[in-house]
Amino acid sequence: MSKLKVAVIGTGSISDLHLGSYEKNANAELFGVYDVSLERAKDKAQQFGATKVYESLDELFSDEALQAVSICTWNNTHAPLAIRALESGLHVLVEKPLAMTYAESLEIQAAAQKAQKVFQVGYVRRFATNTKVLKQFVDAGRLGEIYYAKATCNRRLGNPGGWFADVEKSGGGPLIDLGVHIIDICWYLMGKPKVAKVSGNTYKNLGNRSNVKNLSFYKTADYDASKNSVEDLANAIITFENGASLMVDVSYTLHATQNELSVKLFGTKGGAELEPELKIVAEEFDTILNVHPQIDYLTFDFNAAFQSEIDSFVNAILENKPSEAPVEDGVEIMKILEGIYTSAQTGREVYYEFETSK
Repeated sequence: MSKLKVAVIGTGSISDLHLGSYEKNANAELFGVYDVSLERAKDKAQQFGATKVYESLDELFSDEALQAVSICTWNNTHAPLAIRALESGLHVLVEKPLAMTYAESLEIQAAAQKAQKVFQVGYVRRFATNTKVLKQFVDAGRLGEIYYAKATCNRRLGNPGGWFADVEKSGGGPLIDLGVHIIDICWYLMGKPKVAKVSGNTYKNLGNRSNVKNLSFYKTADYDASKNSVEDLANAIITFENGASLMVDVSYTLHATQNELSVKLFGTKGGAELEPELKIVAEEFDTILNVHPQIDYLTFDFNAAFQSEIDSFVNAILENKPSEAPVEDGVEIMKILEGIYTSAQTGREVYYEFETSK
């Protein structure tokens, strides 16, 4: 079997996980790298053993040897790059979020359906070990019907600045950056129900808190303490057509004692915590049990999850199988994210028409 020739577009920090995972995949060839900074692209190509460095997007998209791309660029470029890649006959993996807006996501979906190529959205938490283990319990009905979930991803000090803090490039702050992951993983484990209504709030009271001393946090290479146009905090309650609901809150900066990551699901037969580590609640012989699985990765295993995500993408292409995080899922999550922002801006709930008769 010939190796899949893949290029990575964009060489920011997240690209290292794509580049390294393709390098380790026996069925993939890291064929090329492109970045607006040619020097940075050359450095990454040398570091990860890429065959070539593209000097322009035109050169990349006209390369007939290329078969697939990972898009690891600013959020505002996801839609145009994904659509152009599909129109060039390439399979596509795009980092989350799928797009800046719901309308853009629909345009990508139309292009993907027309191209008939594998399209995968970078919902990497689906590929983590703890998620895979819990998914087996869910699929076997051990939790029953999951009717409520709640998820938190709060940083007390963690606005990375750069393009993340520029709403024109990112589309938003912690909601579209971090919230997209925890909303997706809950929605995925809940059986991917259709959204019925959304009520959300956003707050911009603290800024990036660049004045804080003696406490370090991740900053982008182009961090500028004077620039920040995204929310500090977002919260929402999402109600689905089947009556289930999801409560979520997420922040870049918050007066909290510590960072918090929590994902919990509650069903008619049992419950589960995915984060901060996997635990399952069961009921046997009229007794409630807290089940603690014995696995290597009880919490999100960053490098292993990305390797699994890239492996899944490569296998889907080579084996002509559907993506495990298809474009349709990206569209539904964009609908939810946009609904939260719209609700926050208008001060009203956002309602969606049911797509099935009741």
